[in-house]
Amino acid sequence: MHRQQMAKGAALLISALMPEPSYAAEARHTAFRAPEPNFALAVALMIVASVFFAGMAGLIRYGSQDLHPFQLAFLRSAFGILFMLPWLMKSGIGILRTSRIGLISVRGLTAASAMFAFFWALSVMPLAEAVALSFTAPFFVTVLAVIFLNEVVRARRWTAVAVGFLGAMIILRPDGGAVAWPALAVLFSALMMAGSIICIKKLSRTEPTNAIYLWMVIYLAPITFIPALFVWKNPTWEQLGVAAGIGFAGTVGHLLVTRAFGLAETTALMPFDFARLIFSALVGYLFFSQQPDIWTVFGATIIAVAGIYIARREARAERARRAALTARAAA
Repeated sequence: MHRQQMAKGAALLISALMPEPSYAAEARHTAFRAPEPNFALAVALMIVASVFFAGMAGLIRYGSQDLHPFQLAFLRSAFGILFMLPWLMKSGIGILRTSRIGLISVRGLTAASAMFAFFWALSVMPLAEAVALSFTAPFFVTVLAVIFLNEVVRARRWTAVAVGFLGAMIILRPDGGAVAWPALAVLFSALMMAGSIICIKKLSRTEPTNAIYLWMVIYLAPITFIPALFVWKNPTWEQLGVAAGIGFAGTVGHLLVTRAFGLAETTALMPFDFARLIFSALVGYLFFSQQPDIWTVFGATIIAVAGIYIARREARAERARRAALTARAAA
């Protein structure tokens, strides 16, 4: 009975956080602004989301002591679908109607690859270091946007990308020692996540924002199930509880960020996204006796500054594009 009440409460929370279906014309703006911005609430949502993401990282680390990270990735995806079902039932199956299944499939593959690499890295390296390196994703997005979206990137943004990767190299040990495979796995995860973001940018021109996320959740379960079969171990109730916690924290964290971006501009909120690093370091210290070294702190600071700068430059370019489109339409 107690488990049923908890599950019902989680479903109600997710259903409340999930915005109403937003279709093609609205989808392009969902992540950037809402009619009545509320900056204080948006900041609070970002910080709470950071707590959920840090908790998810800690649960992945804890759960991987008994279950393989690939199995945890599948269980996280399966529970993610369960937590999204109340919203799907509320919105209707019609929200999944699409003519771009190919690009949605690519997005699912890149997201699954990112999840596999990141889950494995979290199981073998300090949480703060892994999370800090994961913030290199915006730098990869800048590079991929030039290749696949034909975006024009000028010298200042290229300089910020170079500085951001320098921060990553500092975390990867500047003393000339061997580069650890887990760190490279995080960078690969960031690259795959960047590919997923590029897919989202393309899809958001025609697809509802909420449907894009739901399709990813649906794709992740079968994709992650195949590798999980090779390392499968029958989970105990406690391990299933940990996996459910991972799925719940990841889903709620995503929905909180989505809602926050609907209340205030992305660039204004970007600095608060780095609260994930602080909370992840705190989780690592309190529960796993991990203490970030000076190189991780220094490198993470450089990555944060470069990432915030790139976000601001991209927002400025986006506003300029919108103004040009508006002027052209008026003419």
